[in-house]
Amino acid sequence: MSQENKIVDSLQDPNKNIAIIVYGLQILGILTGGIAWIIGVVINYVKKDDVKDTWIESHFEWQIRTFWIGLAWGIVSFILMLTIVLIPLAFIIWIIVSIWIIYRVIKGLLDLLDNKALQAK
Repeated sequence: MSQENKIVDSLQDPNKNIAIIVYGLQILGILTGGIAWIIGVVINYVKKDDVKDTWIESHFEWQIRTFWIGLAWGIVSFILMLTIVLIPLAFIIWIIVSIWIIYRVIKGLLDLLDNKALQAK
């Protein structure tokens, strides 16, 4: 199989396309207050059985883990925002978590486009 056919075949994998869409929704989620992010994680859970035992499963696990850890720290940041004294700490947490999420989305998307599995950490 030529290199050109290999590229076309990898772009036609519906599960890979779903993972690309979820990464896009995660990026969009930053701009929509998390709504698109929730849609993305729902897609992950609905399609999780379709990627079982494939290299794309690692991307689904990565996306799901990014969602839950990001949500947990977002809740911590929100709770700290409710206190007047800890608002600066809440902003610091929010900024760090946002950078972490952006890093994970970019790394995951680049590895997905290179057809590489991820270590779900």
